[in-house]
Amino acid sequence: MVDITNKPVSAREAVARARIEMKSSTLDMILSASMPKGDVLAAARIAGIQAAKRTSELIPLCHPLPLTKVELTFERTDDSVLRVEARCKVTGQTGVEMEALTAVSVASLTIYDMCKSVERGIVIKDIRLLSKSGGKSGDWVVEDT
Repeated sequence: MVDITNKPVSAREAVARARIEMKSSTLDMILSASMPKGDVLAAARIAGIQAAKRTSELIPLCHPLPLTKVELTFERTDDSVLRVEARCKVTGQTGVEMEALTAVSVASLTIYDMCKSVERGIVIKDIRLLSKSGGKSGDWVVEDT
């Protein structure tokens, strides 16, 4: 792991996003909480939060972080597209980009798992970092959101 002992503590935040494409009827079931396995978005939210908290156990050389906030949001952006976003915050010596990316990835995989009995052709796409703030390198925002 990189030595961060002498890095200053600062407030840091990162936002990541994924898109999930599926049949509109599948998305209707998700949003109406009528999927056979239960409330898909509630399960995905919890899975994403748990994943963010365990990022250092999943990604080699990531520092364990005392996260102060993990938030997942879900939005229908098209008839057959669900957008998943994760926002992570920490006051620490290293950034939370990997936590946000892990959260959005695991939340998306949870959605697939809970819906595969209805539709196997679901596609998880465009997992990416949207922004990060804090630290020595400062703020960064993707240009083409």
